[in-house]
Amino acid sequence: MSIRVLVADDQAIVRAGFTAILAAEPDITVVGEAADGGAAVAMAAELEPDLVLMDIRMPGMDGLAATRLITRNSRRVRVLVLTTFDLDAYVYDALRAGSSGYLLKDSEPDALLHAIRVVAAGDGVLAPAVTGRLIAAFSQGAPVPAGTTAAVDSLTSREREVLTLVATGLSNAEIGDRLGLALGTVKVHVSAVLGKLNLRDRVQATIFAYESGLIRPSGALAS
Repeated sequence: MSIRVLVADDQAIVRAGFTAILAAEPDITVVGEAADGGAAVAMAAELEPDLVLMDIRMPGMDGLAATRLITRNSRRVRVLVLTTFDLDAYVYDALRAGSSGYLLKDSEPDALLHAIRVVAAGDGVLAPAVTGRLIAAFSQGAPVPAGTTAAVDSLTSREREVLTLVATGLSNAEIGDRLGLALGTVKVHVSAVLGKLNLRDRVQATIFAYESGLIRPSGALAS
């Protein structure tokens, strides 16, 4: 089935460029274009795309506010933020708002297409160039959302272990090797973690693991 994408960017030439790249792919269909965050929210509700390719800095409602509303209104519609390098300080806010990925506008077309397919499939993706900013946010004491401690307490010891390994960037296969578990068992644990914590994907799970203190910015597990 085709991945239905809504492109949100305030620059018409940028929207046209993204649309041309995506339209050339047999498994991707651009269902609409929005010039600001308010239009993106309205069109996401009307068109129900699989994914919104979202710029951050737009007139009126910005991409962060739009992402927050879109992900709040729908568990199915996913958001991939795509912005310029000098805005990457927004990465933490974008992910907290519900984005499942964050790429830079100077990414190669193949990287963009790969990210769209990964996010549409239910996973998350971060550009390597912005990962450092994300870690820095936690190093500087990013705020811990209310209810985090209770959420951690809802996990079994094995689920906490799996969550911390997800947050260090390990794949399901690598987690299985580390813990001596079958791949299917790891998938069950990952699904249980996401379900209990009401998280969308591995990127959101990573955010939670840092916020809750299960993993420290250095990558070391909390004692």
